[in-house]
Amino acid sequence: MFFRYKSHIATWLMAAAFTAVSIVSMAVQAAAPATGAEAACMIDVNTGRILYQHNPTKWMHPASTTKIVTLITALDQCSDKLDQPLKISSYAANIEPSSLGIAPGDALTVREALRGMMVVSGNDAAVAVAETLGGSVAGYAAMMNAEAQKMGAAHTHFVNPNGLTAPKHYTTAVDMAKMAAYGMKNFPEFRYIVSLKAYDVKYLDGRTPKHVTTTNHFLKSNYQGANGIKTGFTNAAGDCLVASATRNAQTLAVVLFNDDDRWEDAPAILDYGFRRLQIGK
Repeated sequence: MFFRYKSHIATWLMAAAFTAVSIVSMAVQAAAPATGAEAACMIDVNTGRILYQHNPTKWMHPASTTKIVTLITALDQCSDKLDQPLKISSYAANIEPSSLGIAPGDALTVREALRGMMVVSGNDAAVAVAETLGGSVAGYAAMMNAEAQKMGAAHTHFVNPNGLTAPKHYTTAVDMAKMAAYGMKNFPEFRYIVSLKAYDVKYLDGRTPKHVTTTNHFLKSNYQGANGIKTGFTNAAGDCLVASATRNAQTLAVVLFNDDDRWEDAPAILDYGFRRLQIGK
């Protein structure tokens, strides 16, 4: 009789515990925030698990989030060329609208151009990097497409390194999440560059460095653990953002394409992701 009573108590406690966990799990799921983004995706950088998605496979204009792949391609395929001088053509120098402000004859390395490119979203620097490392914009775009395939981005195609709107230049939210996670996970230099709130671009001839500040308001928002990555905008793409944060050695990255509320949506979705990680869901 006593043992049957203990068995009933144990069964009741197990059932209560299971119910409590289920309630917490449902509460977390129910708390998944809405988004105004046309497409969105959040990834656990450590594991590759998708924790949030909205139209994740819809083909989208990536705008300057393209530069994430411009940077990864340089770090992965051209690591031995990063400290060589940047070649700056008149074509590259005159690319608009956002620019680092480089000109033919400026003496700086590819590495410095990449850092300035990511901080200020310099379209001119992106083209100069492409021409230096790939021989041409088309040549470097082919390198970027090979890199995208390597990263598992099966529905992505680039024709330029800066993200200006062009036919056959597209990606998806889930593809961009995978590529951002790949960069964050595999390249310390990538993590460093995308975390920069400001940077002094150094010249080889000793002139005064050019001070640039980030276009990424998320980095300056005091969001707990914020550490990257990249903004984007064109008329076709709308407001775009790839944002990452790390808490307790766990890093999440969220992609928002065509989202007028990107600065509000990113923290809300990341908070949701960290809640899921906290309860193991």
